[in-house]
Amino acid sequence: MTVEQLPASGARSRTRNAIIEAAIRVMGRDASATLGDVASGAGVGRTTLHRYFPDRSNLLEAISSEVVSGLGGAIERARIGEGTGSEALRRMCREYFELGDLLNVVFTELVTIPDEAWGCDEGDDDPVAAVVIRGHNDGSIDPQMSPRWIQTMMWSLLYAGWSQVNDGATKHDTLDLILRTMRGAVSADK
Repeated sequence: MTVEQLPASGARSRTRNAIIEAAIRVMGRDASATLGDVASGAGVGRTTLHRYFPDRSNLLEAISSEVVSGLGGAIERARIGEGTGSEALRRMCREYFELGDLLNVVFTELVTIPDEAWGCDEGDDDPVAAVVIRGHNDGSIDPQMSPRWIQTMMWSLLYAGWSQVNDGATKHDTLDLILRTMRGAVSADK
């Protein structure tokens, strides 16, 4: 009997979520981690893991959905419509940074995330582009810096930050450095 054939339950949902969370944590730190490593990290047996995710691709698909959801939630929590463009950009950095292990999964390139999920399409729905353009208009972001450049810089800073944290730096100090660097880099007051 597969998980899909079982009646829906809170326990089933908790087990599935525990497996996904463990996979994000374990695979975010070691892209070559096995499903056995994930099962061990989740505190379940391999048989249980395979009932929920028959193979690695099914698990990676679930992780990808979690990343997309996490990125969307970060944008909402950043309240990007408030304040100057520069302030909103720093709030975005803070919220993205707090995704922690989800970012590690993205940085290891285990999953493919659609550009629009994390503000890369530069279309009307691109939150980074909207914030940068607002910053250009309100004078808080250097107009010579394109949305694409700032976005690339932001993700590079986040990658560098989580690399530092994974090497033992504190999250608090690392986030402070990321935000200070971003503020100085995009400032129109040079």
